Amino acid sequence: MSAFAGFRFPPEVIVVAVRWYLRYNLSYRDVEELLAERGIEADHVTVYRWVQRFTPLLADAARFTRRAPGDRWYADETYVKVNGVWRYVYRAIDQHGQVIDVLVSARRDAAAARRFFTRTLKALKTVPAEVVTDAAAVYPAVLADLIPAAWHHVEQYANNPIEADHSRLKHRLRSMRGLRTDRTVQTVIAGHAFVQNLRRRHYEIATETPPRLRVAATFTELATTI
Repeated sequence: MSAFAGFRFPPEVIVVAVRWYLRYNLSYRDVEELLAERGIEADHVTVYRWVQRFTPLLADAARFTRRAPGDRWYADETYVKVNGVWRYVYRAIDQHGQVIDVLVSARRDAAAARRFFTRTLKALKTVPAEVVTDAAAVYPAVLADLIPAAWHHVEQYANNPIEADHSRLKHRLRSMRGLRTDRTVQTVIAGHAFVQNLRRRHYEIATETPPRLRVAATFTELATTI
């Protein structure tokens, strides 16, 4: 059965709303207004529910078309406020700019770093030859245990690529509302990474589509598979 079964609005409306929210610096109310201009009356709470429901499904449907990440990973944490409380966001990218994974954590410690790398390695089934981090004390032991063959690189300015990538995420988060739970934030940040990877052509999908239309074509194609 289609994942859209039981929803009052057709799949094309839902997918467009989800894509707009993940792709552009819009709030849920902004998406509500854009839909209303097109004669579609869906309130911002409905848009929020669509994003939470369909973002993981769309990303999961595309996983088999995702290109393998490179062999050099840049890992770091940034932070975001969730319902008035700071949360840490573990992120990693490769040397080609592909966002490898994201994880929202209440703590910044060895357990969180281990959880991040464990789930990443399990999901991708690939091992890097080099991991670049900052000088946080938790990383050496975690990486030595989980990826003993990888060179752990710590050097001033070596981690600049992931620091720069954090800024793109923070820019997107500024306009968002409704970040009330860790689960909500995890879904939205993972969705942002998914769209970012689509735009950077890290998926073998809609490859014949002009670059400006590739994200839209990808969402349309994926909607037929869920």
